[in-house]
Amino acid sequence: MKVLLIGSGGREHALAWKLAQSPELTTLYAAPGNPGIAEHATLVPVNTEDNDAVVSFCKDNAIDFVVVGPEAPLVAGVADRLRAEGFAVFGPSAAAAQLEGSKGFTKDICARYDIPTGAYQRFNNGPKAKAYIREQGAPIVVKADGLAAGKGVTVAMTVDEALAAVDDCFEGAFGAAGAEVVVEAYLDGEEASFFCLSDGKHALALATAQDHKRVGEGDTGPNTGGMGAYSPAPVMTPEMVERTMKEIIEPTMRGMAESGYPFSGVFFAGLMITKKGPELIEYNVRFGDPECQVLMMRLKSDLLPILYATATGTLDKVTAEWSDDPALTVVMASKGYPGSYDKNTPIKSIPEAGEGAKVFHAGTALKDGALVATGGRVLNVTATGKAVGEAQARAYALLDKVEWDNGFCRRDIGWQAIKREKA
Repeated sequence: MKVLLIGSGGREHALAWKLAQSPELTTLYAAPGNPGIAEHATLVPVNTEDNDAVVSFCKDNAIDFVVVGPEAPLVAGVADRLRAEGFAVFGPSAAAAQLEGSKGFTKDICARYDIPTGAYQRFNNGPKAKAYIREQGAPIVVKADGLAAGKGVTVAMTVDEALAAVDDCFEGAFGAAGAEVVVEAYLDGEEASFFCLSDGKHALALATAQDHKRVGEGDTGPNTGGMGAYSPAPVMTPEMVERTMKEIIEPTMRGMAESGYPFSGVFFAGLMITKKGPELIEYNVRFGDPECQVLMMRLKSDLLPILYATATGTLDKVTAEWSDDPALTVVMASKGYPGSYDKNTPIKSIPEAGEGAKVFHAGTALKDGALVATGGRVLNVTATGKAVGEAQARAYALLDKVEWDNGFCRRDIGWQAIKREKA
């Protein structure tokens, strides 16, 4: 099978690494890819923001299957365009991708199909949003409605912080994404990520993970795209997984189909496990980053036929087998992230990873033959172990061999699970 993978981050490196292991794969192309992905795929300079250019490449190269990694091309309709030309695509239509592209759309689906989530209101002007916040009090959550690269959400512990977040949105801090805001109730509990494939009619539960969104140790400081993750999430017991499927995933799948937006791809449910059970914080319509990296480390099955079954409506014919060993990834980011940071800083050396370990490239490039850091989140140092504590120790031992002066990381990834292990 000839496959095109769209994307250039750590998530796509993990997908490329796993897809490359498939006996069903003949050729793997990646657009635009990164130097890590180049170890597993042929990089092609296709403008992935130009749907016509993507279609032309697929026709010229007789591509059998397209795997879309990031959310932006999905929201921009690349899957629709490819499907209209007869290509099999992993990833939802633009209409279904609104589950991630619009926080308000998701909240409305939850309200219509009785999916447990925090109470909310949508606003397209600042004064009304602020009046609602003053009426509700804090803690409260303010979200830019559109795509904001994981940075458009403020969990405000004071009313003043919430009011400032509203100003940020309407004053353009998140561009067009902040033209509308969703203000919702603060949910108290433990966060978890749940991944489930859907072909529109069938669902296949994958695995759970926990992400560390805050930049600082002890989960302090501003939100980021994610500073590390581990899988599985201990809070997601078999009972909690079953409830999530019945109360959240299955009603969403039915509701999307009934609303005229049948969903094909991956449901990435951001959950809060509260005293009442699982409640939905938000949906993403692609694999998480960096959660995908730990999922791929634990997946024992061949990824390619599972994704292809999702794309072709035959998800009931496949299963996914997982290693019981936890996996943990630590994000190495550029100093200053999530604020401003220097670009093109040299990465002198990345260590060879042994069995059950891998350094995934996220924001890297080759400049005059030398590896440089081009993004905020740059490397994902990943390892497995018999317990989360062992996976953590192995990941940090590998990370300490990376030679990159401008990099920093959190040193406490996995702390909640390790605390449980020691209890």
